[in-house]
Amino acid sequence: MPNQMLKFVTTEQKTPHKRGVETRRADFDEIYQEFDPAAAAQQAARCSQCGVPFCQVHCPVHNNIPDWLMLTAEGRLEEAYEVSQATNNFPEICGRICPQDRLCEGNCVIEQSGHGTVTIGAVEKYITDTAWEKGWVKAVRPTRERDQSVGIVGAGPAGLAAAEELRRKGYQVTIYDRYDRIGGLMIYGIPNFKLEKEVVERRARLIAEAGVTFKLNFEVGRDATLDELRIQHDAVLVATGVYKARDLQAPGSGLGNIQPAMDYLTASNRNGLGDEVPAFDDGTLNAEGKRVVVIGGGDTAMDCVRTAVRQGATSVKCLYRRNRTNMPGSQREVANAEEEGVEFVWLSAPEAFLGDETVSGVRASRVHLGVADATGRQAPQVLPDSAYTVEADLVIKALGFDPEDLPGQFEAEALETTRWGTLKVSYKNMMTSLDGVFAAGDIVRGASLVVWAIRDGRDAADQIDGYLQSKAASGALGAAAVAAE
Repeated sequence: MPNQMLKFVTTEQKTPHKRGVETRRADFDEIYQEFDPAAAAQQAARCSQCGVPFCQVHCPVHNNIPDWLMLTAEGRLEEAYEVSQATNNFPEICGRICPQDRLCEGNCVIEQSGHGTVTIGAVEKYITDTAWEKGWVKAVRPTRERDQSVGIVGAGPAGLAAAEELRRKGYQVTIYDRYDRIGGLMIYGIPNFKLEKEVVERRARLIAEAGVTFKLNFEVGRDATLDELRIQHDAVLVATGVYKARDLQAPGSGLGNIQPAMDYLTASNRNGLGDEVPAFDDGTLNAEGKRVVVIGGGDTAMDCVRTAVRQGATSVKCLYRRNRTNMPGSQREVANAEEEGVEFVWLSAPEAFLGDETVSGVRASRVHLGVADATGRQAPQVLPDSAYTVEADLVIKALGFDPEDLPGQFEAEALETTRWGTLKVSYKNMMTSLDGVFAAGDIVRGASLVVWAIRDGRDAADQIDGYLQSKAASGALGAAAVAAE
């Protein structure tokens, strides 16, 4: 398979979408507006430098948030960036898309005391955007090159973070990805209004500049088996993510205009990147002029409803079987969606899709939240005789994602999985049931956040480094023993 290098297309749509849904906001910019230095310093100075930095504790990569806030408040932005990127490979991405209200900002001591959180995400975005603008962001340059190589399957956040850390240690790294661009979910799953694609692409260019080789449009199982990659590399990391959409089995599921969330978001993102997308152009995956119903309550559902607003839907409704308090997605995202005109229909359980050839409505019933289950979440119970219909021209199912059958796809039946289909790893070293094959990110923990994938990728790089150093030491001892004989 030829080495297909990075494809970078940053063409934006020139024609603005019509807006069918009335909003209370003047525009569709994301929550974080541009900071000027004074505003950033003022916000950063609000950090109390508390004795127990709960913001840092609740950050998956354990960013040293109080220190880089202090440096920002003092105007020492380059030092602030250095502290920020020391524990996070992609701070410019996390500053944009992390659900800070559930992580650092939600656990800020000032927020807990009722005085409003320090806007950590906005400051992080400001620091890193300034760093890119000033040229402070540099490609990794290892102090020594090693002849051992690592193959990484998947160019999402876990794979990219691991690749950068392994290059820092001097290993030769090749990333294999079945798509035509680098970034995985960050490119095709997250809308441009939350994460501009150029932000992902410039990071990918930097990783390529560091010496990482990318082989795109490369599918393990089609272009090479996992065993063939194991022969080619000294270690392999599987970081594929999870992309198998969960489905809703209900009468009428086969009607037209009922779409999986990832198909819908990918079409929108590809269109924004300048690709030809027939299903978008013919209206199949375009919400313009349609009554849209999104089923689900996570961050992907929020991406879908907000994308539909921007495409010019006449109405956008989100059906979720629990209440607002039990939403798995970011509350900030819900608030943004409400401001943009999305209607949330809480405590609603979809039961059937109505229509002849294409969907015309969703039949749902009212729900009561009953006794909490073992996880502490209240189980939804359908109320009798409470059915009603929501009119719809386009229904998007955003019910979450499960792992694909990797042992089957990779022709590696010895690759063990859990009962959930995720890869089984030893939590001591992140190695799978196959020697020298590691796994990280969503394919191990299930669908989760980008920042957790970054953390897993960094941890996997450390474990792979330990494995390869041990392997090299064993080989050296063996060679010495043979020479002594």
